Amino acid sequence: MKKILVTGGVGFIGTNLINRLVENGMDVFSYDDYSTGFKENENQLATYISGDIENIKQISVTGFDCCVHLAAQSRVQPSFENPDESLRVNVKGTLKVMEWAKKNKVRVIYAGSSSKHHDPSDSPYATTKSLGEEICKLYKKSYSVDVEIARFYNVYGPFEPLDEKYGNVIGIWRVKIKNGDPLPIVGDGEQRRDFTHVDDIVDGIIKIANSDIKHEDAWEIGSGINYSINELFEMFRKKFDVNSINIEDQPGNYRKTLRTNDDMLNKLNWSPSDQLNKYIQNLK
Repeated sequence: MKKILVTGGVGFIGTNLINRLVENGMDVFSYDDYSTGFKENENQLATYISGDIENIKQISVTGFDCCVHLAAQSRVQPSFENPDESLRVNVKGTLKVMEWAKKNKVRVIYAGSSSKHHDPSDSPYATTKSLGEEICKLYKKSYSVDVEIARFYNVYGPFEPLDEKYGNVIGIWRVKIKNGDPLPIVGDGEQRRDFTHVDDIVDGIIKIANSDIKHEDAWEIGSGINYSINELFEMFRKKFDVNSINIEDQPGNYRKTLRTNDDMLNKLNWSPSDQLNKYIQNLK
């Protein structure tokens, strides 16, 4: 793996991945529409191409060894507000990536979601990410595209979006702290999440990309440990001395996420770490 395209390259995970790939001496290109990513995330040693994921075939650069397909409408609650965009980006966009990969003989790593383990009809996000996986499997089986699925769990870490609409719970809470507001806990707060540091996600992607092992389903990139939202709040309270407020439960709010198997550990020698509390205590 020497020449890599990262779709969604100025987003949260994409930025961390590109920084690591550049450190490793790779020739890295980003393809992003900058709708939720930021120009200030760009790495001067990478090449950035602006464009919509449905237009990926317009990229004039050739000779890629691998494409890490991260571009997506990536949050549950916004997907209820705009299901058309979730369908367009997560399904049609993935179809376009697969067609481009088939034509150009490029290996693809698709960013799947742990929502696959729940009822896909729980949210437009879950439905469209599940359909994205099925498109990948279709092209793998019927068109011999070299594609591997990597299912991410609840990712946190540097460059996470500090945004009350598109952020994860940690990003949302960081905004609330900055504004002096109490931290909202959805429902009873006993829902549990497999919080996975973005460094471990990046490690996992690179291990998949460098391996010849094919997974019949998907590689699960989760820490294997989960915490309740109430436990997460206690970590924040100890650091920031903040209060909480309970808000009404939300659709698509799963009771539990937790890595389902150890294939990444046993077959690819991947070793995640539980950095959650340390990360929170080091926030400013």
